[in-house]
Amino acid sequence: MDRGSGFEAVFLDPVGQAVQQRWADAAMTVAFEELPPVSSFPVIPGRRWGPGLWWSATTGRHVAAGSNAMRTQLMVLDRDPEVTGLAGRPVRLLWREERGRVRSWVPQLFARYRDGTGLLADCPSHPEAGGDRALKAAEAVSEACEEIGWAYRRLFPLDDVPAANLKWLAGYRHPRNASRPGLMPAVVEAFARPRPLIEGAGAAGDPIEVLPAVFHALWHEYLETDLERPLHERVLVGPRSWGGPSRTGGLG
Repeated sequence: MDRGSGFEAVFLDPVGQAVQQRWADAAMTVAFEELPPVSSFPVIPGRRWGPGLWWSATTGRHVAAGSNAMRTQLMVLDRDPEVTGLAGRPVRLLWREERGRVRSWVPQLFARYRDGTGLLADCPSHPEAGGDRALKAAEAVSEACEEIGWAYRRLFPLDDVPAANLKWLAGYRHPRNASRPGLMPAVVEAFARPRPLIEGAGAAGDPIEVLPAVFHALWHEYLETDLERPLHERVLVGPRSWGGPSRTGGLG
């Protein structure tokens, strides 16, 4: 279990029993995106936002989230077309230090990519969050992921404007916001060339009905806008890949 000879993984099986397995073997065979948290998120008195659930548009299921910072990163990953699965704290990694002491760490977030690889991530509220222990664990978990062709990242908070925009669009991520059959093609057609949001919505029909569909299309990137600027009724919206950057920087 030392870092020179490998890592161990601990996770819960389908009936809730803890399983310990060689990390390289578990990574090859275990669908971590299907698993519940191996340990619960802590409730910290005094914090304005505690553990909760995030409904994923990618999977149609809830993902455990431990903080507001983690929820924001879940939004980023849930919007990424390369992500196929998400889970909160599904695995604990174990390893030995040079002096033989066993160390462990539970990354906050797991994402499965379309090519089968995985991402383990933590979502600190600021670069120094967690102190020296978190930084040393990050080094170890990064090494474990590199061994199997995965990635580990500490995902830092988004800037205020893209975070607020993403939160707004996330409110329209559910399929119900696509509205009646036939409306979404009309919405996409209305923005076949870049134009102000309110003008395109009016061209597609009644803005009261159309705007939720426009926001749904922006979430799923059927349409694009610049999320680095505040959303408003005159913001330019255009077709996918028209040149108005729509991605956020949470995974940089």
